[in-house]
Amino acid sequence: MNQLPDITNLQALPLAELMRQALATKLARRGASFSLCSIINAKSGRCSEDCHFCAQSAHYQTEAPVYPLLDKAQILAAAHEAKKIGASRFSLVTSGRGLANEDLPQVLDIIRAIRKEVGIKVCASLGILGASELGQLKEAGVSRYHHNLESSREFFPQVCTSHSFADRLATIKAAQAVGLSVCSGGIFGLGESEADRLSMAMSLVEYGIDSVPINILIPLPGTPCAGVAPLPIAEILRSIALYRLILPQAAIRLAAGRESALGDFLSSAFLAGADGMMIGGYLTQRGRSPEADRQFAEDIKQLWSI
Repeated sequence: MNQLPDITNLQALPLAELMRQALATKLARRGASFSLCSIINAKSGRCSEDCHFCAQSAHYQTEAPVYPLLDKAQILAAAHEAKKIGASRFSLVTSGRGLANEDLPQVLDIIRAIRKEVGIKVCASLGILGASELGQLKEAGVSRYHHNLESSREFFPQVCTSHSFADRLATIKAAQAVGLSVCSGGIFGLGESEADRLSMAMSLVEYGIDSVPINILIPLPGTPCAGVAPLPIAEILRSIALYRLILPQAAIRLAAGRESALGDFLSSAFLAGADGMMIGGYLTQRGRSPEADRQFAEDIKQLWSI
């Protein structure tokens, strides 16, 4: 196992030096790789859980769409589009504590169809599941299960009370036990401290996570996080750089909130060690156009080569 860096010393570095070290680590350990992935909100709204950032929770009055599991044709069309716009992975995401038993056969059928007809790698984000369901997903063709920690073990009770940090870890361990790769990260800007973000990073190290999505809070109206003050850009960049240095071999993917939180400084995140993005929009929010994101990725790779 790789020796962890001295985090206290890293925290003391000026931002420019921290970013310099993070980018050097990214290029030395992962080269010029830049990965793009895409998701579909395959079942939306009326979630039983009370995650304070989420517009899909039934506990809050929001404008999030509500609909049952989409049919196979709609999801296949989205998978074809994801491959067309340059995504190497396509993930099915459903609202709810976990995938409903009645939805599992249809989801398995859809996954098999995507693998056969589209040929893109398939991921899934279907909530808290056990080994039996996860094993069936793997057999159907899922290669990676996505299940965010969201925040640190210490701060998690401030984020969600309807399930625990331990519940999330149990799903991660179950996915790994059946042979699935796991994608797990969280959200910056929920009101947590830098110490909380570093604690989450250490949990990701502990569980050998090699794909880490970083979301930055979008304070959605109607949710408890609606009034949370935005993180300063410098603090976001510091956290991304620290994640790169703590997780040198992981794909660090920027997802929801990157555009609104970083604005003109978005490219700086990729000079701080990030090396992947979600394209084509998020669960309830639109992102930039796929064309703009593809060009952005090419521009970043050119910057890395200078």
